[in-house]
Amino acid sequence: MSETTQPMTSNRPYLLRAIYDWISDNGLTPYMLIDATAEGVRVPPQVVKNGQVVLNIAMRAVANLELGNDWIGFSARFSGVSHVVRIPVGAVLALYAQENGQGMMFPAEEEGGDTPPPAPAPDEPSSGGGDDKPKRGAPHLRVIK
Repeated sequence: MSETTQPMTSNRPYLLRAIYDWISDNGLTPYMLIDATAEGVRVPPQVVKNGQVVLNIAMRAVANLELGNDWIGFSARFSGVSHVVRIPVGAVLALYAQENGQGMMFPAEEEGGDTPPPAPAPDEPSSGGGDDKPKRGAPHLRVIK
């Protein structure tokens, strides 16, 4: 390894996308455990328990799911009210199948130098390239205690 080798980017977003696809391809329901105290996490405060939140991120439960390299974003309904959810990838503690618990846990982000980019304003469109996806039926989430 030479001294000019660039440090590699985090593998977490790639693992999250792969595990999400694996769980979905097997007909199971992907659930995400989030550190709700992490900087930049935007979830409805009423769903946070002990500083964490578990979210159902199946396509039937959320709209406009984006599993990006820095952020995870989607729209979902909580108690009948639609909310935009934004989660820095580093705040994801686990992604697993609800039915059997198979998936992966992730260590807490330890590097303090890499801060997530600022979240866009609520009215600002996400960086999805400007293509509007068709609206689906009312998504829903269920809080697991």
